[in-house]
Order: sequence, then structure tokens, then C-alpha cells
Amino acid sequence: MKIDYIKFTDIKPEDFLPVLNNDKLRLHLMAHDRFTLDSLVDWMDAKLLVDSQPGCKVRGILCEGELAGWCAIQLEAGKYELAMIIHESYWGVGKNVFSDMMGWARDFNHDEVSIHFLHTRPRYKYLTKIAKSVQETELYGNKFVSYQLAVI
Repeated sequence: MKIDYIKFTDIKPEDFLPVLNNDKLRLHLMAHDRFTLDSLVDWMDAKLLVDSQPGCKVRGILCEGELAGWCAIQLEAGKYELAMIIHESYWGVGKNVFSDMMGWARDFNHDEVSIHFLHTRPRYKYLTKIAKSVQETELYGNKFVSYQLAVI
């Protein structure tokens, strides 16, 4: 499957609504209100600010030309983290997106990055195998399994 990454300025907010408000996807995210067009525009503007920071990159994910989600290297609590939100129809592309993001981290000369999954999700054998450490963490009042990864 062909994957392309596009800037948030090239995404129409109304195209993002069905992706980010998908019920199955929301089961794997911190609880929050469904996006409205106005709240989505505000969220996208905030992500554009993240994208402008050194060492950060925020992109929409296109699969075969369809908006499938978004991904980012973002600075959170002084550390770089990977974020990846993909609509359930495209969950099979996650490993490819992860590999591309690790390439971006190398391009930025990051030594390490983390990735956080809500504690309700199963642990990922692949990430556990390659991680420097795996630990339970708390962010924004939610429990996560966090993988600390060396960028090599």
C-alpha cells in the first residue's frame, strides 16, 4: 500500500472528522469529547505549532490517496515522542509508518524517542524487543505503557 505524508495545511478539517471521531479508534485513546469542526481546527492549529518546533514533525497519513490518520514526532515534557493515530481501516500500515518516523528521528539526530500506548492496549512484542526500556507511566491522568527507543 502506498503511503504518503502531507502537511496539516494540506488537509481539510472536514476530511479529518470521520477519522478522529471513529468509535473503534477512540477506544484506544485518552477519553475526550468528539471533535467538532471548530475544535478540530483549533487542534490542527496547535499541531501546526508543534510542527514548527525544532526536531518535531507532524504529518497527515495518506494511504492510496485516502486520509488514514496522522503521525508526529513531538516534544512532550522535554522528551521527543512518536505519536501515531490511524483509522481502523488502515491499522496494517502502522509498522511502515513507525519505520518512516524512526527515519525522521535519525534525520533530526535524536538519540532516543518514546512511544506511549494506553494501558488498555496489549504490549507490542516488537517494541518490547527493540526498546531500551518499557514501563508504565502516567500522562494527563491516564496510564500508559511507554517504550523508550534508541534511534539507530
